[in-house]
Amino acid sequence: MPPPHRAIYKGAKRRAQPPVPQPAHDGVPAATTRRGCVSLSPFALAVWIMLLSCSCLALVGVWASQVAAPRTNVLILGLDRRPEQGDTVRSDVLMLATAHPQGSRLALLSIPRDLYVEIPGYGQGRINTAHFWGENQTPGTGPDLAMKTVSQAFDVALRHHVRVDFDAFRAIVDAAGGIDVVVEEPIIDNAYPTEDYGTTRIEIPAGVQHMDGERALQYVRSRHGASDFERADRQQQVMMALARKLMAPENWLRLPAVFQAVVANIETNLGPLEMLQLAVTLLRVGPEGMEHHVIDRDMTRPWTTPTGGSVLLPRWEAINPLVEELFSP
Repeated sequence: MPPPHRAIYKGAKRRAQPPVPQPAHDGVPAATTRRGCVSLSPFALAVWIMLLSCSCLALVGVWASQVAAPRTNVLILGLDRRPEQGDTVRSDVLMLATAHPQGSRLALLSIPRDLYVEIPGYGQGRINTAHFWGENQTPGTGPDLAMKTVSQAFDVALRHHVRVDFDAFRAIVDAAGGIDVVVEEPIIDNAYPTEDYGTTRIEIPAGVQHMDGERALQYVRSRHGASDFERADRQQQVMMALARKLMAPENWLRLPAVFQAVVANIETNLGPLEMLQLAVTLLRVGPEGMEHHVIDRDMTRPWTTPTGGSVLLPRWEAINPLVEELFSP
């Protein structure tokens, strides 16, 4: 398995006359910005058309190659990481994503962090500790051990990972201009954890809510009065909302800023072509065509370890059919 690398997939006032080209809000060169409308200089317009044409040609080429492209499975790791902690932390979020271009299929499977499985070399433990043990043993190998653990437990081939933390999540949502989420029930959390190890009170009303990066992070992280299964549902809901936002034509001018936020904050061993193939698969399927599943309480059984830890034992007879259906060739 090749070692993971950090993808540095890292990213005036209006002056008086004569106008001077300067960045618009969405990263598009512009002569002036007036009432939210962008007036491109001839040179900037030519550059933009050239870049757009090249991007379209690249997409067409990748689209055509999708006919014979293999299935790609990716482990998404969300780290509960404070600035001073480094990478030796647990993975607060675990999702398996699969893209099958030939079948025009894109699916997400959320894995409970307390699922009790075999961690290669460390015995039985919570699945979210695999990343910690890998980094603790050899810095940089946390994703490797997490992939090996998930691959062995679910019998799914895994070679790719994406690793994000709080800062990355906030930056990407903000670059997209925020997201719209339908909150089914109000969330009131009097002990929401802060990054300085304190707590604060948050309230998120029910109904359609426009969320910036910080608000979206609160929505997916809050545990008060909810199970991890419900949190997993919220996490997938936010991912769907982000995909929906970015695929709307009126938001395409935001894509350069989103790409810059991804480059600056995401760690992955996906190559550029593989990421483009994933993007094309998403375009073919559309956000409403994405499948999303959670390993929920019907697929697990609560258990207390001999040392007093509360964990979830997998009910493989319920999990395996779903995994087989989602990840089989």
